[in-house]
Amino acid sequence: MSLNILERLKSNPSCLSKSERKVAQVILEDPNKAIRSSIASLAKAANVSEPTVNRFCRSLDCTGFPDFKLKLAQCLATGTPYVNRNVEASDNVEEYSSKIFEATMSAISDAKRSIDPNALSRTVDALAQARRIEIYGLGASGSVAMDAQHKFFRMNTPCVAYTDVLQQRMAAAATKPGDVVIIISNTGRTIALVETARIARDSGATVIAITQPHSPLAEDSHILLGVDSPENTDIYTPMTSRIVHLTVIDVLATGVILKHGPEFQSHLKRIKAALAETRYKSPETD
Repeated sequence: MSLNILERLKSNPSCLSKSERKVAQVILEDPNKAIRSSIASLAKAANVSEPTVNRFCRSLDCTGFPDFKLKLAQCLATGTPYVNRNVEASDNVEEYSSKIFEATMSAISDAKRSIDPNALSRTVDALAQARRIEIYGLGASGSVAMDAQHKFFRMNTPCVAYTDVLQQRMAAAATKPGDVVIIISNTGRTIALVETARIARDSGATVIAITQPHSPLAEDSHILLGVDSPENTDIYTPMTSRIVHLTVIDVLATGVILKHGPEFQSHLKRIKAALAETRYKSPETD
């Protein structure tokens, strides 16, 4: 985590309280000064108490303030401070590939820490009992919706993904109680998706949102799988957020399979066996 601690602070992780975010802001303004500061001086600069600084450090998986400063120093020493998270035109292949890999790993790690296990459990229960599953996404989230359909159609439950706004609205209006609608959006601010969520709710479907907490879409869902993302997709093409959303889908699909119990394995085995004749045989190893 030491290589990504500034990445995590820059992404405004949900594990930090309001007071702890004040500490983060002071550190981000001058990381080098933070390394030289005492806990008392940092607390004063952030206008918080010293125990708050200690809680801030533990929220970032550090044992205390000295451990945090050590990891912060290690992060700065790598030559990849937080201001260089985005790829620069002057980066060579090693530099920009390293940045992308590190940003993605950091985003997945943050999502693992922040996502609500209770919300995951409720979502798995809803999907396992669903009469029908529909998944909506637009743009980059549309590809995640298609991947979700690829996972869930194996569950013996009718499943479809829609990536067109008009189809989404019509499909949402046709849903019924017992149906589950998953809506995927990095920002949670896409007007069409928020309106579709409301239509599905009014039709009686259970609406599950994979999106930013405190967003309009989050507010109009029954179950929120909140995923914070540091990406500014108003400017940049979604990268790490898309990978995080795909990972959440994998978690849900696995949960539903386990929910169905061991006897469901024979069903999955038949589906996999149907592919056997479409592939060349693997070469035998000596």
